[in-house]
Amino acid sequence: MRALGLDGFSKGWVAVCLDGDQQAIFFHADIADALARPFDRAGIDIPIGMRDDGERACDLLARERLRPHTSRVFTGARRWLWQEFRDPDKANAEALRRGQTRVSRQLWHIGKKVMEVDAFVRANTRHDIREVHPELVFLRLNGGKPLPPKKSDQGEDLRRRLLKRSGFREIDRWLAECRIGTGAKRDDVLDACAVALAARGPHGCVPEGAPLLDAHGLPMQIWF
Repeated sequence: MRALGLDGFSKGWVAVCLDGDQQAIFFHADIADALARPFDRAGIDIPIGMRDDGERACDLLARERLRPHTSRVFTGARRWLWQEFRDPDKANAEALRRGQTRVSRQLWHIGKKVMEVDAFVRANTRHDIREVHPELVFLRLNGGKPLPPKKSDQGEDLRRRLLKRSGFREIDRWLAECRIGTGAKRDDVLDACAVALAARGPHGCVPEGAPLLDAHGLPMQIWF
């Protein structure tokens, strides 16, 4: 099983590859380059499958699992937001006119990556590419106990220890050496590792069972 875990950052994508006992990390400028290497299953921390009203059951179920930290799951991704608008205020005004919820600034700013992944997945349906939320993975690794914020010292230390316990041997070197100069932050590397774990051996998904499909046939389901 060759598994890839991808997490986006300002300049591109962190890719963690798990192939048997081999572990490697790479940094790519775009999703096509990141997924050009051979893989059996890839996980990506980005919405895959969207509704025009932005309401996905998988987001609500993920938020419920992460309670009280529900805000760790961004909601409301809609293709038309980024297809039709370049300004978040105008996009939000249109969303309100349509009777929909506003888009958060955090979600708005990852819109380019959302659309990049959307285009790639729609053009490559033969590949096993799944949406994974790293916070759901870390919650599972932590025995279902809520974790401190990932950018806090306590939160980073706990996530790093959980990944080491799960078999990652090079975490400290990846954080201290490999990511330097790439633009990737420490939590981006940790998130990509968590996503890779779910890609290699998923323990569950929300919702369970057959996924709901969007208008383009993409599954709206989050794995962990």
